[in-house]
Amino acid sequence: MFLPPFLTKGDKIAIVATARKTNREELDPFIKLAEKAGFEIVFSPTLFDEERQFAGSDKNRSSDFQYWLNDTEVKAIIAARGGYGTARMVDGIDFSNFATNPKWLIGFSDFTVIHTHMNSLLKQSTLHAAMPAFLKTESSAEVIQSFNEMFEILKGELPVYELPQHQLNNPGNCNGILVGGNLSVIYSTLGSVSEIDTTNAILFLEDLDEYLYHIDRMMVCLKRAGKLKHLNGIIVGHMSDMHDRGTPFGKTAEEIIREHTKDLGIPLYFGFDAGHLKLNHPLIFGTEVNIENNCLTFGELN
Repeated sequence: MFLPPFLTKGDKIAIVATARKTNREELDPFIKLAEKAGFEIVFSPTLFDEERQFAGSDKNRSSDFQYWLNDTEVKAIIAARGGYGTARMVDGIDFSNFATNPKWLIGFSDFTVIHTHMNSLLKQSTLHAAMPAFLKTESSAEVIQSFNEMFEILKGELPVYELPQHQLNNPGNCNGILVGGNLSVIYSTLGSVSEIDTTNAILFLEDLDEYLYHIDRMMVCLKRAGKLKHLNGIIVGHMSDMHDRGTPFGKTAEEIIREHTKDLGIPLYFGFDAGHLKLNHPLIFGTEVNIENNCLTFGELN
């Protein structure tokens, strides 16, 4: 696993749309914030294409991503927003030259497809972090903090996070490669070339807008697929806006995850501030992390 080169003042960050359509007004607050942090923001005219709910056709979205992937001046690529559609276009991207021209790939939620694809196939680190469109609808101090933390990581400041106290925690010390992202998307990649590799890993999970029995179904599937068997630890972010049926499932999303992981005998931490909420701490996937004395620290492998 390798970290891409860190950025310096004046470096270029490209915005792409891998899933749902976007517009310039939605991105302007992020562009101003990124410029204030010292970066130059670039994007192609096709960024604002539309095809139904998508930001243009699958081919056009992958072509746009490819263009910035090949651009040697661009040091990072960030997804404009989530939604759905990254899995439809990821196979149209050629990552063969990425090893000689690595860069930070940034996003979360539906962008989890890119995280699992890069971490499993190419052993390259990626950044699970807030995306530009969110800044248009939320401009609170927590949201600004999320982006500023992301900029600090891009500049080379690796974070240290204190893991929260939670009644479902199984505290302990461990280390491993941090992998994960959105539970629903991880579930959807099983059986594909983008399938997540969890061997000797610390798995991060978050999700949004799911029925509780869906959470159970996905955790059962991960267990049956062997994705929980060789983990060194688990960190659970926010499971936001969960739904129930007329006949209650009887457990929260966190309790469901705990049920399926409590017998693993590994550290479990719940309630970490990452996912679909205002404070979304960035996480470096595909690099070694340590959990010690309830603190999460990151270490370079290159």
